[in-house]
Amino acid sequence: MPSGMHQVEVAIPIHKVWNFVKNMDNWAPLIPGYIQHRRFTNRQSTWEFYSNIGFVKKRINLMVTIKEWVEPTKVTFDLKGTNEKLSGSGYFLAEAIDQNKTRITGFLDMTAGGATGPLVNTFLKSYLPRVTEQITIAIATKLEELNKS
Repeated sequence: MPSGMHQVEVAIPIHKVWNFVKNMDNWAPLIPGYIQHRRFTNRQSTWEFYSNIGFVKKRINLMVTIKEWVEPTKVTFDLKGTNEKLSGSGYFLAEAIDQNKTRITGFLDMTAGGATGPLVNTFLKSYLPRVTEQITIAIATKLEELNKS
């Protein structure tokens, strides 16, 4: 299963990281190619974004379902394509390094199905590490902007 993981450290206490990450409205717009998202419940939303995976350049719609919140450290979620045969999962993990410093880990895995699945999965192997890095860095950057002293 294609996947990506990236870690960053921020000079922000873990509780402030949690206050940001626990609300998907804060980080959905930071997804590369973001167009819009719509929240149905606290745990379920659809995300629409423009994808540029190799030869596949199109709008992708995903149903995002939060599986669990483990305050103040982890948010896990499932992903399911609503217009493409995609499925996957991911998480954001926050680990306190000290009182004022936190390590954030972003993780995504995704698999394409259907007739073009094997080909798309080949591209996802190089795409997911990049997009996971971009999302994790975007969250860290936004947190730093919001928490300037």
